[in-house]
Amino acid sequence: MKTALKYVFAVIAFLSVSTSSSAQSSSFDWSPVVDAIMMVESRGNVNARNGIYCGPLQISPVCVSEVNNILKRRNISKRYTLNDRFNMQKSKEMFEIIQSQYNPKNNVERAIRMWQGGINYKVSRTQRYFEKVMSYLN
Repeated sequence: MKTALKYVFAVIAFLSVSTSSSAQSSSFDWSPVVDAIMMVESRGNVNARNGIYCGPLQISPVCVSEVNNILKRRNISKRYTLNDRFNMQKSKEMFEIIQSQYNPKNNVERAIRMWQGGINYKVSRTQRYFEKVMSYLN
C-alpha cells in the first residue's frame, strides 16, 4: 500500500508539471521522460534492435515517416532517415516532434503511454509500460 501511494503521488506530481502553463511552452524539458523511456526500451543502447524497432528509443520506420510528414506539413525542410534512429540526439528530436504534434499540452502520462501504445493507446494495454517508465522517473 505504501508503494502504491508513493507511486500515485509521483504520478500526480508529474502530471501537475505537465499541465502547468509553463509546461505548455516549446521549452518543455522532456529529458527526464526521454531518459526513462530509453532505459525501458534499450537501456540507452544506441545500437539496440528489436525487429523493426531500432535505436535508444526503439523507433519504428512508421514513426520516422510520421515525423517527416509532420515536418513537411510545417514547411520545415529537415527530414530524418531510418539510420537516424541510431543517433541519440536525432532520436530525442523525433520524440519531441511526435510529442509536439500529438501531445501539445506536454502531458507526461500521455507521452509515456503514447510512446508504447500509439496515439490511440489504451490505458489498460500501456499500464505495465507506464509503471516501468515511472519507476525510472522516481
